[in-house]
Formats: sequence, C-alpha cells, structure tokens
Amino acid sequence: MADGNAVQDRRDSRGDDRGRTSPVTFLRQVVAELRKVVWPTQQQLITYFFVVLVFVIAVMAIVTVLDLAFGKLVFEVFTGGGSIQ
Repeated sequence: MADGNAVQDRRDSRGDDRGRTSPVTFLRQVVAELRKVVWPTQQQLITYFFVVLVFVIAVMAIVTVLDLAFGKLVFEVFTGGGSIQ
C-alpha cells in the first residue's frame, strides 16, 4: 500500500487533480506571460530579418544547384549517357 500512496502523492504534486483551467484564467495567464517577454527593438528586428533572408536565399541556392546536378545525373543514367552509333 505504501507504493500506491507514493504514486498518488506524485500525481498530487504535479497538479493533475486540480481540474481544467477556465478559458478566462488561461487568457489571463497568457497575457501575464506575454508581459514577461523581452521584445526585440526595431533595429534588432530588421537585423534578424536580413539574417534570415540571406540564410534562406543561400539554402535555396544550394538546393537549386543540387537539384539541377542530380537531375542531369539521372537524365544521363536513364538516357544512356552518350549517343552510340
């Protein structure tokens, strides 16, 4: 019986038996958490935007080059590579 009580005590400490949070309480908690967020300044936001933009363009270029290379390779493999006469 001691093991069963230990399991029950752990469940109580996690708060599983408290029930569901009401939507109003949930929204209040969300607003309270959002007030704790450190929002970036406009300059930081612009910097982050351009860093992400450059990274996305670089990845697009790499994927494009790989796609073209593999496409040519597959085309050469399935068409026979060269003309045999």
